[in-house]
Amino acid sequence: MSGKIKVLIAEDSSVILNLTKKILEFQNCEIFSAKNGHVVLEMLATSDYQVILMDINMPGMDGIECTGQIRKLADPKKANVPIIAITGNARNYSLDEFKAQGFTDFLQKPLNFDVLVEKVKALA
Repeated sequence: MSGKIKVLIAEDSSVILNLTKKILEFQNCEIFSAKNGHVVLEMLATSDYQVILMDINMPGMDGIECTGQIRKLADPKKANVPIIAITGNARNYSLDEFKAQGFTDFLQKPLNFDVLVEKVKALA
């Protein structure tokens, strides 16, 4: 694939957001960010992304609710965008449980940035 990978990061922690952004920018990704699920849905209304990194716990609209809304979108390209859940509580969930909520995959905090890059590239 040529060009940059368009990644939307939904994360309310500016520390995690900035670290993730810097790592992915070095990997030829164009980064967009949202602080909650409402902003993600607004951004999806006007743009397409190749991968979404979705924090589970955000104010306003959390990642689980937002992912459910994305999966119901009328535009099949947007509704089927790969979404990677990012959570500090991954031990409480299995991959099957994340997939049942509409996620493509998940990553546990603290993030392993090598695994993050690998998953973004594989899904883009």
